[in-house]
Amino acid sequence: MPDNQIIETVERTQLFEKTTALAEQGYRLVQICCTRKDGYELSYSFDLAYRFVNLRLHVSDGEEVGSIGAIYPYAFLYENEIRDLFGVEIVNINVDFGGNFYKTSVKTPFK
Repeated sequence: MPDNQIIETVERTQLFEKTTALAEQGYRLVQICCTRKDGYELSYSFDLAYRFVNLRLHVSDGEEVGSIGAIYPYAFLYENEIRDLFGVEIVNINVDFGGNFYKTSVKTPFK
């Protein structure tokens, strides 16, 4: 893998610490995505001068993931989306839509 694209697997308990370290280095949050893979796989992507760092974590149904909104305030958009569409328990979202970010005919359609 090229050195400008890093994927680092982290534990849920490490997410806030690792995200804080990236923010302190000047990285910007590019996106947060989620997919179903033995539970859920969340990828947090950051960029600094075309160097991408992806923090990847795996969570099971019912496990809580802490919000990174205290570091990147606009993360609430991704976090609400993931909770609404996948049902991942993201806690302490700074702007919390309470499960009503999207209006879907099926609650958590990708769960």
